[in-house]
Amino acid sequence: MVRRSQTSNPRTSVVLTAGADWGTRAAGQRRGSGAEFPMPRRPAARLKALQQCLGVIRTAINTKHWAQARYGLSRARALVNALPADLTAKEREQLSVLRKRFEARGTTVAKKATAKKKTAPKPAAKKAAPGKAAERPAPDLGDRLLNRAALGYGPAGDA
Repeated sequence: MVRRSQTSNPRTSVVLTAGADWGTRAAGQRRGSGAEFPMPRRPAARLKALQQCLGVIRTAINTKHWAQARYGLSRARALVNALPADLTAKEREQLSVLRKRFEARGTTVAKKATAKKKTAPKPAAKKAAPGKAAERPAPDLGDRLLNRAALGYGPAGDA
């Protein structure tokens, strides 16, 4: 059962099928690249769309949404190519940094770079004098109140 649309455009067609050909039709479809989106007409609107796109890419990379980041990168490339180079110097720089971060995903270099950001610098350890055991500093327990008597650390006569 096939029904064509009633519009004057011969390219558009609505196809209703029984569902037996879904596997073959889906295999023929390609993923959208992001470059085929409607391009804004004015340069100011293109620049604003590019800046928004850079924010979306940054968020997608930070949250590890790689498909969304890939789509955004191709959309940003199309926008950058549609604008003059003197208007988009900062944006091109940001885009190259984001592209490098995207390409380095899952590699040990990327994991080490993110691990360095998360860990705080460790203080230098003091060396003990020869022949003496190194004294270990007491752990910082913060501002917690501990009931030492309930834990059995009170004076010997209280138990």
